[in-house]
Amino acid sequence: MTRRLRFNGTDSKNGGCPAVHEDLDSGEIIVQGAPLTDPDDLARLQHFGPHDVAVVVPRELLVNHGPKEIVRVPQIIGAEEFGRLFKTFEHSAWHLETRGGYASDREDPGYAEFLKSGMAPCDLDSEWCVNIRRQTDDGKYVGRVRVVDSPPSDGQRFLLSYARCNAATGEDVRNLWREDAERVHLPSEDFWIFDSRLVAMLHFDEGDALRDIEIITEPSEVLRFCQVRDAAVHASVPYGQFAAQLGAKG
Repeated sequence: MTRRLRFNGTDSKNGGCPAVHEDLDSGEIIVQGAPLTDPDDLARLQHFGPHDVAVVVPRELLVNHGPKEIVRVPQIIGAEEFGRLFKTFEHSAWHLETRGGYASDREDPGYAEFLKSGMAPCDLDSEWCVNIRRQTDDGKYVGRVRVVDSPPSDGQRFLLSYARCNAATGEDVRNLWREDAERVHLPSEDFWIFDSRLVAMLHFDEGDALRDIEIITEPSEVLRFCQVRDAAVHASVPYGQFAAQLGAKG
């Protein structure tokens, strides 16, 4: 069975090895690097089996990207504390949206209106919009990349229509197709990054309802999510351009 591998990071300046990956099912760590081939060096390795392979990596690779705990104990916060993050961040807040839909959207009265008219309503006086506009007016960056299936789900079409409201508050709203997300190895995780130092991982149940919010501050983990953000922004396009692609594809 093919492993479910997650790229944890690399210190390489050109995107090559060495690098660290993690098996999401077993928790095993896979380290890639230059092979150790000198027979004299291999002979001096202890407990080196006939089918083992030795690789050489910089110490910094394991320090920066290796796990720091055997088992990470999740730090869970409530909705109120999560909401405060959007008022107290200092310079940036960014979201990767990876799901086919969200229960919270389907419960919004505007969702039913969208299904009838094809246009999501936009209330720029809502608490969310007023706060985000305040943050962006202060020079802070707020952005998101939304991954879209082909064909898009109703929930994804709703969010694409609502993107004009996001943009009106000063957000940088971008989209990319699921196949392109897989091509650049974006994870399926749905999360916010605040100030490139704190990640709020959003966990959902099978009905797309938000189950809990996990805070991650371990530097190596936060770095991995920042690298995901950079790849997602690079591979995506502004929502207006994506909407035009969707019309052409349809």
